[in-house]
Amino acid sequence: MLKIDFSLTARKLLPAVRNVFELSAKKIDRLERRWRPDAGAPVFTVKGRYTARGWTEWTQGFQFGSAILQFDATDEGAFLKSGRAATVQRMASHISHIGVHDHGFNNVSTYGNLLRLGHEGRTSPNEWERNFYELALKLSGAVQAARWTQLTPDLGYVYSFNGPHSLFSDTIRSMRALVLGHQLGHCLMGERDARISLLTRMLQHAEATSRYNVYFGRGRDAYDVRGRVAHESIFNLNDGSYRCPSTQQGYSPFSTWTRGQAWILCGYAEQLEFLATLPGEELAAAGRKKKVLDRFEEVASAVADFWLTQTPTDGIPYWDTGAPGLSKLKNHLDRPSDPFNDHEPVDSSAAVIAAQGLIRLGNYLRSKGQDKNGRRYHLAGLTIAKHLFADPYLSRDMKHEGLILHSIYHRPNGWDYTPPGARVPCGESSMWGDYHARELALMLLREATGKPYYTFFLKA
Repeated sequence: MLKIDFSLTARKLLPAVRNVFELSAKKIDRLERRWRPDAGAPVFTVKGRYTARGWTEWTQGFQFGSAILQFDATDEGAFLKSGRAATVQRMASHISHIGVHDHGFNNVSTYGNLLRLGHEGRTSPNEWERNFYELALKLSGAVQAARWTQLTPDLGYVYSFNGPHSLFSDTIRSMRALVLGHQLGHCLMGERDARISLLTRMLQHAEATSRYNVYFGRGRDAYDVRGRVAHESIFNLNDGSYRCPSTQQGYSPFSTWTRGQAWILCGYAEQLEFLATLPGEELAAAGRKKKVLDRFEEVASAVADFWLTQTPTDGIPYWDTGAPGLSKLKNHLDRPSDPFNDHEPVDSSAAVIAAQGLIRLGNYLRSKGQDKNGRRYHLAGLTIAKHLFADPYLSRDMKHEGLILHSIYHRPNGWDYTPPGARVPCGESSMWGDYHARELALMLLREATGKPYYTFFLKA
């Protein structure tokens, strides 16, 4: 289980965080000089060089968003210029993309970050530039919300690229797009000019995800362990009934793919922070505000507790908690993760996402007077960051284009690179892992230096 360092503070991690951004600048520059836009979106590295993998272009926003985060952390205008230019030139198709569940990944990481920086006074967009970002986010939220399966009058979900029968855990993080559209006063217009609330769709999607993709130890099936997550849920669209768990990237429907679990942890924690800012009347359609907040807290806390007990001592997980080779790694939860073992790969990208979720959940609970659990989760996130921002996870080699090493994309499909002499994939990076490492480092930088708290939503 995770061994929390109770002596940590964000300020103590400040040298490591600054080192991350020093390395990050060089990595972004190197990739930008080499990458050709017609190659598609960079996804993960092979032998230290970013490559594309045509499944969906879900990582494009992370590429350009990384430059925007770099500016946010360092005030180096060249990164803002490149991130802004690439967003204008390359991201329009992602706004209108009706075929994916990835709007929160692509568009909030680009248009969302640019709008946020202007809202915070960090940049000075003119009126039309601001309107451009707002329009992009309004449309993105509505397009994402239109990819909808209605199960009952008060329950539904944004379906995955597998089709209307499929609910992914990943998609909770795309609810950011719906929230920003709602914040900007937008809605989805339906048949006969029906006005469909983006906030209501976010809440219904979150409830469907918590009901079917998250386990609470209540005997739902023989593998019901509190905090475990199913990557995918399958429904019979003839009557809207739930049929079974499934997975695309995990080992099995009845084990936990750790990056899917990390998306849940981060997604519910950041939505908790947003929902807490709303007046009660905005949540009236979903019941009392306290009921909504309690549900999101229940999900985030269950998944966080599972993470703390079912990962190695450094908090960096293997790619799936049920991966068959783990049985050959004796007592693997009682020591730090080993990316160079002979049996199963670790997934550092899951760790950077989960660390942010733990910090956000901890901060939310502390704001509500739950100091003990809040401090525990917050320090757990800091502990994971401490290990990620050091050897063997931080990529110091300037010939390697990645920032955080030992990320895994799709183990069942065998897409990840295994170096000569190794038996499992290791030593490579992913665009989402690197982006979320920068996002995590930015959170810690702002906390350590007393700057405004970093959120995806716009604060008053």
